Amino acid sequence: MSPFSPRYSRIALLEHAGYGNLGDDATVSSVLQHLQRRWPHACISAITLNPLDTSERHGIPAWPIHRDCKHPPSGAAPVSRIKSSWRRHRFWGPFLRLCWRSLVRYPRNLVRESLFLARSFRALQSLDMLVICGGGQLRDNAAGPYAFPLTILKWVLLARSRGAECCFLNVGAGPLRTRSSRLFVRTALQLSSYTSFRDESSRRLIQQIGYRKDSTVHADCVYALPFRVPARPSATHAIPGTVGISPMRVYWDRDPRVYARLIQELGKFGARVGKQDHPLCLFSSEVPSDYEPIDDLHAAILSGGTPSSIRCPRIAGVDGLLQQMSGMEYVVTCRFHGVVFAHLLQIPVLAVSHHPKVSTLMNDLGLSDYCLDVHTVTAKDLMQSFTRLQENQAAVRQQMRELALSYRADLMHQFDTLFPPVIGSHASEPRMHSVPVSF
Repeated sequence: MSPFSPRYSRIALLEHAGYGNLGDDATVSSVLQHLQRRWPHACISAITLNPLDTSERHGIPAWPIHRDCKHPPSGAAPVSRIKSSWRRHRFWGPFLRLCWRSLVRYPRNLVRESLFLARSFRALQSLDMLVICGGGQLRDNAAGPYAFPLTILKWVLLARSRGAECCFLNVGAGPLRTRSSRLFVRTALQLSSYTSFRDESSRRLIQQIGYRKDSTVHADCVYALPFRVPARPSATHAIPGTVGISPMRVYWDRDPRVYARLIQELGKFGARVGKQDHPLCLFSSEVPSDYEPIDDLHAAILSGGTPSSIRCPRIAGVDGLLQQMSGMEYVVTCRFHGVVFAHLLQIPVLAVSHHPKVSTLMNDLGLSDYCLDVHTVTAKDLMQSFTRLQENQAAVRQQMRELALSYRADLMHQFDTLFPPVIGSHASEPRMHSVPVSF
């Protein structure tokens, strides 16, 4: 029995989206379209990092998830210059910094946060349901416990104070390194009416921090994204197919050597694959933050020899990403949703795991033999795994096809159960994301 009812007319989707992560945007698109199809009368809005971008991409009203969303404080440059001058004073510097924090920074932040919470409380007037969607919501490796964990708790408390139900929909969890993070996440989940995780590892982690309510496990919401998988012609080895490579900056390690090594090894691998006459396409599912890694990888590949063909398309949205990937025969990616998109398109994928979520997904797909760790990966390992992937591509495609259909069917059942369709409604079909039908 669903805890929610079709009578709910005002729904807000909360997701840390808006900075170009196309996996996050695909999550919002998937949940939005399935809600609209089942409850066509509902007024759906979003709470994201970049409300303007969200409104333009999805055609729904949106408001900021926290007070600093896309609004840098004015006068930042002069303040930075003043702080720099303080640091040059050995004795007065610490005293002046303490005065600044006590008399200016903390009071100012308190006033700004209070005003933001008041505006948010008014915005949630008459809200019926808050849906926290998106995979990596329950984690503290993005600026610590006062970023994602506290932000989610604040919105759950605001929604509950307005009498709205809260739903955590197929979220991922971890890492949660601090006691504060675990407290914030556990409290938010305890206040929810429904909780589901995108993998068993996430649910197990949350149970370990003290969460005891019922929960379920379903695939990432992007697997329910409405789009038609194009028919793929029979594989032929007469003309080598395009190999897509998606790099990223390993920023969470705070160690530039990890990033430099990743680009170096991917560059060697790309040069070797290019010499086998495979056209290369360097792309990313997160823009524009991965433009620099793509440029760095491009230079690294060219330094190892000139491949037959190499492209670096600038992708702006989910449709563009699906169109680019649909022409690839193989995908090498560092990102979680890079694996998901390849799986949806039934493209054999080789993953470089920067986070347990990537290796967990590859293991769930039965593709752990084609998953390498970002800290130890070498060009030799990549070539060996790529060769095995080529040899087993037919079996891998079939396995991916069956699992994708299974995941989608399970998600359809979950959505139908959780958001029961309105009887007698004439909901329109969801917008199908465009994917070319030929290669």
